[in-house]
Amino acid sequence: MSEIEQLNQFADNLLQEVITSADAEEDGDFRLDQFTQIAAEYLVEAGEIDDINVCYHKSHGMLMNGYGFSNDNNCLNLFVSIFSGATPPVSVSKAQCDMALKNAVNCLRKGIDGYYTTLEESSEKYDAFAQIHSVRDEIAQCRIYLLTDGVVKQESFEADPVNEIAVSFHVWDISRFHRFVSSGQKLEAITIDFKDDYGTVLPCLMLHDPQSEYEGYLAVIPGRILAGVYDKYGPRLLERNVRSFLQARGKVNKGIRDTIINTPHRFFAYNNGITATADAIEFDDESEALAVKSIRNLQIVNGGQTTASLYHAYKKVGADLNDIYVQAKLSVIPAESIDEIVPLISRFANSQNKVNDADFYANDPFHISIEEFSRTVWAPASGGTSRQTRWFYERARGQYLDAKSKEHTPARKRQFDAVWPSRQKFTKTDLAKYENSWAQLPHVVSLGAQKNFNDFAVRLKERGNVNVDASYFQRLIGKAILFKSADRIVRQQKFGGYKANIVTYTIAFLSNRTSQRIDLQKVWDTQSISPALEDAIREVSHKIFDIITNPPAARNITEWCKKVECWKAVLHINWVIKKSFEDELIDVSRPESSSTVDRGVETPNSKEQERIELIGDVPADVWFQISRWAKETGNLQPWQRGLAYSIGRIVARSGEVSRKQANQGVKILSEADKLGFKASASTETDPLSDKTERMH
Repeated sequence: MSEIEQLNQFADNLLQEVITSADAEEDGDFRLDQFTQIAAEYLVEAGEIDDINVCYHKSHGMLMNGYGFSNDNNCLNLFVSIFSGATPPVSVSKAQCDMALKNAVNCLRKGIDGYYTTLEESSEKYDAFAQIHSVRDEIAQCRIYLLTDGVVKQESFEADPVNEIAVSFHVWDISRFHRFVSSGQKLEAITIDFKDDYGTVLPCLMLHDPQSEYEGYLAVIPGRILAGVYDKYGPRLLERNVRSFLQARGKVNKGIRDTIINTPHRFFAYNNGITATADAIEFDDESEALAVKSIRNLQIVNGGQTTASLYHAYKKVGADLNDIYVQAKLSVIPAESIDEIVPLISRFANSQNKVNDADFYANDPFHISIEEFSRTVWAPASGGTSRQTRWFYERARGQYLDAKSKEHTPARKRQFDAVWPSRQKFTKTDLAKYENSWAQLPHVVSLGAQKNFNDFAVRLKERGNVNVDASYFQRLIGKAILFKSADRIVRQQKFGGYKANIVTYTIAFLSNRTSQRIDLQKVWDTQSISPALEDAIREVSHKIFDIITNPPAARNITEWCKKVECWKAVLHINWVIKKSFEDELIDVSRPESSSTVDRGVETPNSKEQERIELIGDVPADVWFQISRWAKETGNLQPWQRGLAYSIGRIVARSGEVSRKQANQGVKILSEADKLGFKASASTETDPLSDKTERMH
């Protein structure tokens, strides 16, 4: 197949993905939103961005299809899309690109000037422009991404600063998307030529070991060059998983910044430097000693705070970096060993902090198991037909379209669609949304797809061994059906905005109020949710909308949804479960073993009474979480799981547990604590943090 044919096929596959992601009754703008979302997912895979908030706005020389901020609000990403839906792809003229980019710049300019005051307060675009205005003094750079399914012939576009904010244009057309996907690279290559770009080379020492599968070097990088490289490549410079968790767990280190500003000559002595990897290195032939001229695919796996601190100090306070030098340990790893060695370097180089928990890649056994079940387990026939289908788990981006493209005849492609309908495809970030919504973490889901996945990865690691069997897979698909159904129902309500937030909060609220007794197995069996559950979603979604769109102290709604305080406010919603819905919930009030039944009436002694009080102090929601966790992981005995749920019911009714229940409850909490159980953020404190010590 020629390159043109391959490009045309990729364009057609992308179009089909956009069409099938949009419901038939939706208008063209919604299809445009789908294209923006899908295109942005490629940018996430390419390491260009962390996430996107899809938000369409067009008015008076302004056009925006999405936006996003860096974790410290220093960098604003704006997205503008040109989508034609034409195959083969058509050319996009320079004039079209210039106009789209100009309109996006106007969004930045007017956003800074307070444009949000002219918009409806309950709209997502109001939130977008209000946030731009609120952090206008913090924004140092704005990256404007032009996304299109057409072909752009113009190679580069120049941008001028706006209010001292550096503006850069980044064009991703169908050809660039195709090159990225077909190259098989996880990230677009970064090539840094120190001699040509910065007028210097980097003297270094080499680790000479012919038996090693990598080459090791020690070098010293001037601070101004490291900041300049970060200025040019931004987050792409930082190794993906490590970068995400550094951003999630804290802002730029104040101590590093103070050293840069006050005692720059001591920076080398105080700082641990950076650890980096590359897949190729070029030395300078004109230098007398060994010196690096250029590096390809540089990735910083440890030292992200150092790198970002230098950049921020230079951009925000004008710090002089000429006296600052940073030691660098560089490992040059051949391409065939990157997937094996780089994750280990990331883990061990960051062993001094929590970031090692983030080492959770697509080839983790958990994801592989989910993928295997998605290829072999048939979903029950639904809708009065006898046709069975499967749910396709896309462990790595592009697997679905790649698998479909291998079916070479129209008949086989139709057969593929019949077995794996596109509406039954889900990705890693989708899985994380389903699980964290059900786990009552809607504020985490609201952080965005990538950050939510990172959080899910850490929690899964902390939870320990997860038995991924057919039953787990079926319950997971039950959560997927619940989420997709809620998304459809919420969209039908036409709230005008914040659909993603309303959906995750609605599911989390129902999970909480029903103590996770929604019968996911029945949802799997029927491949649908019941009318009673549909009614519950519809009712709750309106109450959720009222809560999240009325944040305290006139806070930004989007940011409010990301706070645990928002979830705590939602938990106070007054809502009564209707009998029709209650009747179909799972009845797990009876423990699964008679050994949990307490028939004694003896008066508890002082130690037992203390245990009764301590057990009663643990919130009911935590007991329900322990019961669910034990069921999913198999870490406790069935009778312990049943007893945990029974205690939760008693605590929820403000009752007092018996002496025998208290004694057993102590053992359950202690064992759960040792096995790594962590209460979700739906509770105000971790109940096991201090109680297990008091109990013993």
